[in-house]
Amino acid sequence: MNKLIIILFSLTLFGCQSAYYAAWEKLGVEKRDILVDRVEDAKESQEDAQKQFKSALDEFSQLINFDGGEMQEIYQELSSQFEASQDAANNVTNRINKVESVAEALFDEWTEELDKYENATLRRNSQKQLKDTQRRYSSLISAMRKAESKMPPVLSALQDNVLYLKHNLNASAIGALQGEFNVIKKDIDALIKDMNSAISQSNDFISSIKS
Repeated sequence: MNKLIIILFSLTLFGCQSAYYAAWEKLGVEKRDILVDRVEDAKESQEDAQKQFKSALDEFSQLINFDGGEMQEIYQELSSQFEASQDAANNVTNRINKVESVAEALFDEWTEELDKYENATLRRNSQKQLKDTQRRYSSLISAMRKAESKMPPVLSALQDNVLYLKHNLNASAIGALQGEFNVIKKDIDALIKDMNSAISQSNDFISSIKS
């Protein structure tokens, strides 16, 4: 089993997706099952990203409300929060990409298999189910990508503020960033709202697949 896991990892690493899925199918794991798992993973990555962006915002809030202590320590913590937010955003993108990859493979396979039916009624039923699943998936992936698109502007703003503070670590510089906080907070609030929508649609999609 450990050897098979290594093989599956290697196939994924080197991009042999068809062989990767075939290896899982030999274990009784279909593309449909992998899609559900990857939607779950994408949902969890968005939940983690929400927490991380909130944490970065809290740290920024502490910085602009600075009332004594070591400025350098607060700056370093904000810098660390920015880096962690970058990692969280990259993880979200990677997980969404994996959802798209298996979904495309599943729908291609499903479409090809429609021609193999002899029973017209079963073929029509399967085709209807395929279209319904594609419709729900299209809505889901759009919601995920919409939320994902809100992350780069927030990261850019955080990076700008971190870079500015790096060479201007004084009370005057911190005061100049108070207006920036309101903009970043607004963007993060919008990001979290869109992520909540994507997370909700993920739950609905998973339930529809499992039902």
